[in-house]
Amino acid sequence: MKRTATVLIQRCLRLTAIAGVACTLQAPLVQAQGTQQQNERLLPLEQRAQVDYDAYILGPGDGLQIELLDLPELSGNYSIGPDGTLYLPRLRALYVEGLTVEELRYFLTQQFSTYVREPQLFVRPVVYRPIRIYVGGAVRRPGYYTLSGQTNLSRLSASAESQQLQMGTATEVTRPSLGQVPGGVSANPGSGVSTFGAVFPTVFDAIRTAQGVTPYSDLARVQVTRRRAQGLGGGRIRTNLNFLSLITEGNESQNIRLFDGDVVSVGRSNVVMREQLLKAGQTNLSPQFINVFVSGRVNTPGGVTIPQGSVLNQAIALAGGPRLLKGKVEFVRFTLEGEIDRRTFRYNPGAAADAPNNPVLMAGDLITIQESPLSATVTVLNEISGPVVGIYSVYSLFNGFSQ
Repeated sequence: MKRTATVLIQRCLRLTAIAGVACTLQAPLVQAQGTQQQNERLLPLEQRAQVDYDAYILGPGDGLQIELLDLPELSGNYSIGPDGTLYLPRLRALYVEGLTVEELRYFLTQQFSTYVREPQLFVRPVVYRPIRIYVGGAVRRPGYYTLSGQTNLSRLSASAESQQLQMGTATEVTRPSLGQVPGGVSANPGSGVSTFGAVFPTVFDAIRTAQGVTPYSDLARVQVTRRRAQGLGGGRIRTNLNFLSLITEGNESQNIRLFDGDVVSVGRSNVVMREQLLKAGQTNLSPQFINVFVSGRVNTPGGVTIPQGSVLNQAIALAGGPRLLKGKVEFVRFTLEGEIDRRTFRYNPGAAADAPNNPVLMAGDLITIQESPLSATVTVLNEISGPVVGIYSVYSLFNGFSQ
């Protein structure tokens, strides 16, 4: 029933565009007949990366080219103001926030009908506003972020691309830029808006802006939730992405474009995904290096910079290795949930990667090699004997002068 209603809405818009027949949208009816769970449907794969005017919801900051056929005095480039209004000749201020491009065209056609007989009106975006999204789940820095569409596409690192091309797994994929809208129409060269070479923000940009993945990120389970235009039924829709295939196979179809208000959630694994972490480290999805702190019975205590995916024994080795007299290893991590993960275990240089006594490290981890009973005894003796030796030396000095 809901699908039928959506099809009728789309036919209504097309009929209005072709024949100028007035048609009333029944969006509230469609909304009332479904639940939120029904609205959160999975999108077909072929629709994920599609740039669709029926999906993009207009808001403050968007720039539009509006043309009335044979009426240049009523045509031009206009921007939606901070209050969501569009100021046009004759019509003055119109509230258009929340409409799709096609709904705006239909709305303006009705408004201009007061002044123009059978107006033929065309609307297309020429500037897309920065989008505000939420990135959550297993990323290093969850939160709200603002992404701009006026930046170049984030690509895999040169070494990773070269490796994938040699393996025959990389594919050359191009995505529409801001000037390449459906139908092959490009932005007006004389509009003063530089759109060629710019691209829409994608899931890759969102995860990278949130400082990349963690050892527990499951990139095979990434969800994107998006609000739906009222003309298409309202509510929210959701899609599941196997984002891991992007960095392993170059599958660009999983790197979908993001819209304003989207929520990106990276799945969390119960076990460390070290192989995935190493793959991500070969790209610019995550920082290539992280910083940890090693102290105690090591030769060079202090901050240590290590590659992504490194384990505890590698950090200790970069800190000069343990001293001869050493005790247990104390490992401390501050989790994103605000808890402290504290472990104490014996140092084992031959431990397997990601073993309980050789964990995969995250940025900010603290590693301390404690004193052994013997080294602690020597330290105490030095502290006690130090003042005595000092007093004896002073006494010997004065005794030498007196003789």
